[in-house]
Amino acid sequence: MALRRMLMASGLVVAMAGCASNTFAPNYQSNNTDVLRIGGERPDAAAPAVENLGSFCVQTTQQWNDQGRTPDDQRLWVKSTLRQAVACR
Repeated sequence: MALRRMLMASGLVVAMAGCASNTFAPNYQSNNTDVLRIGGERPDAAAPAVENLGSFCVQTTQQWNDQGRTPDDQRLWVKSTLRQAVACR
C-alpha cells in the first residue's frame, strides 16, 4: 500500500515537472496587419463598400473587435468582415 502511494506521488511530481519545463513566453506577431493588430486604440473601420460582380453585387462591411489582452497587457484587435449580396445600383 505504501509503495503504491509512493509511486503515485513520484509520478505526479514527474508529470508536474514535465509540464513546467515546456512553458514558454508567448510571442504575438502578425505580418498581415490587415487582419490582426496588437496594442494601441481600435483601428478605424472602412466604410461599407459595394462591388459589382457582374450578375450581382456584394456589400462588404468591416469591423475591428477587441479579443482580449496579451500577457503583457496589450489589446488584441481582430477584423471581422461581413459580405452580403445586395441589389446593384
